[in-house]
Amino acid sequence: MADLITLRAETREKGGKGPARAARRAGRVPGIIYGDNAPPILISVDPRELAHESTKEGFFARLVSLDLHGTTLRAIPREVQLDPASDRAIHVDFMRVGAGSLITVAVPVHFTEQAKSPGLRRGGILNVVRHAIDLRCPVDAIPDSLTVSLDGLDIGDSIHISAVILPPGTRPTISGRNFTVASIAAPTAVREEQAAAVAAAAAAAAAAAAGVTPEGVVAPGAPGAAPGAAPAPGAAAAGSGAAPARGAAAPARGGQPSKPGG
Repeated sequence: MADLITLRAETREKGGKGPARAARRAGRVPGIIYGDNAPPILISVDPRELAHESTKEGFFARLVSLDLHGTTLRAIPREVQLDPASDRAIHVDFMRVGAGSLITVAVPVHFTEQAKSPGLRRGGILNVVRHAIDLRCPVDAIPDSLTVSLDGLDIGDSIHISAVILPPGTRPTISGRNFTVASIAAPTAVREEQAAAVAAAAAAAAAAAAGVTPEGVVAPGAPGAAPGAAPAPGAAAAGSGAAPARGAAAPARGGQPSKPGG
C-alpha cells in the first residue's frame, strides 16, 4: 500500500464562483470533501502542498489525510482542475472514505525485466495498451502499483490481465474478458520489410495470372496476348534457319554462293 499523504486544509464558509475566486486571491486552492453519507465540506488547501503531491505518480489512487483544524479526515483525490493558461490548480475534489469501504481507483502499471525479453533484445517495441488499470479494492489495501514482468516475451506476444498478479481482495472493474495490458510489437523497419514482401508476392501472383514474364513481356497464348503475336525479341521461329547477317551476299541461284568480283 502507498504511503498516506497529509494535507492541511481550512474550511470555507460559502460556495460559488465569488468565494472560490476570493480563496484564490488569498493564495489558496478552493476544494470540497464529499461522500461517505455525510454532508459536503467546503475547504481550501495550500497550492504548494497540493502541487508537490498531485504531480506524483498514482496521486488519484492514494489515501489522503486531511488535517482540518485538528480533525483528521481520510479521503481519496478525485479531481484537480487546472488553469489552462498557467497550469496551476484552481479547484480540488476529495471523496471521503470510511474504514472497510470498497473504492475504484486507477493503479499504475510498471514493467520490469526488459533485458530478459527476447523480443526487446531483437529490436521489438513495448506497446503499452494500459498505463493504469482500474481496480475495485478495499480502501485500506490500495496497491501503489502493479508489476508486470517481460521475462521471456518475444515479438508478437501479448500480456493479458490474467497474467497480472493482483493483491488479495482486489479485482479489475472490467470483467468477462481477458483484456490486453501490453504487447511486444515488431520494429518499424521489420514491419515495412514484411509489407513490401507481401506486396511483391501479390504483384508477382497477379503477373503470373496475366501471363506476363519477369521481363514484362506478355507470353504468346497468355490471356493478355494479342492473336498471332510474334515471339519475344531474339527468339527464333521453330524449324527455321538463322537469318543471314547484314551485308552478307545472298546465295547464288542453284545453291552456290557467288564469288566476289565474278
